[in-house]
Amino acid sequence: MSDIVRTCHRGRVLEITFDRPPVNAINGVASRALYAAFRELRDDPALSVGLLTGTGERVFSAGWDLKEAARAKGVEKTGPESGHSPGGFAGNTEFWDLNKPLIAAVNGAAVGGGFELALACDIIVAADHAWFELPEMQRGILADAGALQRLPRRIPYNVAVELLLTGRRLEVEEAVRWGLVHKAVPVDRLMAEARALAQRVAEGAPLALQAAKDLLTTTESMPLSEAMAIAHPGKSGLESYERMANSEDAREGPRAFVEKRKPVWKGR
Repeated sequence: MSDIVRTCHRGRVLEITFDRPPVNAINGVASRALYAAFRELRDDPALSVGLLTGTGERVFSAGWDLKEAARAKGVEKTGPESGHSPGGFAGNTEFWDLNKPLIAAVNGAAVGGGFELALACDIIVAADHAWFELPEMQRGILADAGALQRLPRRIPYNVAVELLLTGRRLEVEEAVRWGLVHKAVPVDRLMAEARALAQRVAEGAPLALQAAKDLLTTTESMPLSEAMAIAHPGKSGLESYERMANSEDAREGPRAFVEKRKPVWKGR
C-alpha cells in the first residue's frame, strides 16, 4: 500500500486510513491508492467488511484537489487531474463490483468529493463535530462524482437539492436526523464505535454479505416487483446470490440455529 493510504487487517475487517496532509485532498495518486485498498477488500476472501477513515480530528477529506486542478489544463474526467481511478473518483464512487460492505468513519469535515467518498460507502458513522458540504456550485462545477446521483436517494429529495444548489453546510446532527449518518459520537469514541459496528457486520456469513451488497446495488432503482423477482435462486442473474443460495453456509446457518450454537462460516 502507499504512504497516503494505509490498510490494516482486524479479523475479517480491513481498516483503510486516508492520510494526505493537510486536508486529505483527492488527486489521481490518492484516488488510485484508495482504489487499491478497496480492491484488496474485494479480492481477499479472508475479508468481509471495509472500514474507511481519515487521519486527525479535523478533516475526513476536503475533496478534489483544486490547487492541483487549477494548475492543470482543463478538468476532463478521464485525466489524472480529476482524481479518477478504475473505481471512479476517490477509488469507490464507480467501483460497481465492490461487493463487500464499506463503512465510513467520518472524523471531521467531508467536503465536496470527500462527501462523495463517504456517500459511496454503505454506512456512515461520524464524529459529533463533523460536517458535510457540497460547494461545487460556487466553484463553477457540479458534484457529479456521486452527490447528484446518490444524495437524493439517501435523504428527502428537496433537502438534497437544496444542499446541492446552495452549498450550505450540513451539520452532523441534521445528517443523523435525515438518516444519512447512522450515529454521531465524540471523536475519541469514533473508531471504537466504528470498529464495533464493523465487527458486528463481519459476523454475518461472508457469501450472504456479498450477495446482500450486490442485490442492494442492483435493485436500488428498480420497481419493487422487479426487485422482488430477482430474489429467487436460479432466476437472479447474480453470481453472488446464486453462490450464496447454494452454499454450505446457507445450510450451516439454520443448522447452527437449531443446535443453539454460533455458526461456523466457511465462505463456500
